[in-house]
Amino acid sequence: MTISISIEPPRQADIEALLAAGTTFAHSLYPEENSFLLSTDELERPGVDVYVARDERGAACGMAALVPLDSLQDAAELKRLFVHSDARGRGVAGHLLDRIEADAAGRGIRSLALETGPLQDAAMALYRGRGYEQVELFGQYVGEEFSVCFAKSL
Repeated sequence: MTISISIEPPRQADIEALLAAGTTFAHSLYPEENSFLLSTDELERPGVDVYVARDERGAACGMAALVPLDSLQDAAELKRLFVHSDARGRGVAGHLLDRIEADAAGRGIRSLALETGPLQDAAMALYRGRGYEQVELFGQYVGEEFSVCFAKSL
């Protein structure tokens, strides 16, 4: 599978379909009130970059967002990493992480943080395999029973 990664506006039908699929997946695992998914409006905020993975046909098959952390100038958070079920196991998430990490480092970001859930074994294995280490819950995730946080120095 040939994958291309680009920064794109989130308000596109195929990207909003990925967002909807990611939301459905998250809500199948965790209560809605324990969900920290960014909306399309939030993904359109200044400074937020939405990375879209497209296959050889140009179909959006994965996405993630890089969100600056207001509390630290040299840190950002990875949000909304999701790969369509038809594209899983083909390295899409790794390609997204490679591009986001390279872009973040190039912009002076020294650390990436993220939150996932304890039932997402594949996601946690991916992050650990890519050098992310589990860290204490931070920010809005402090005290959340369905949150697991990771971070990586770039």
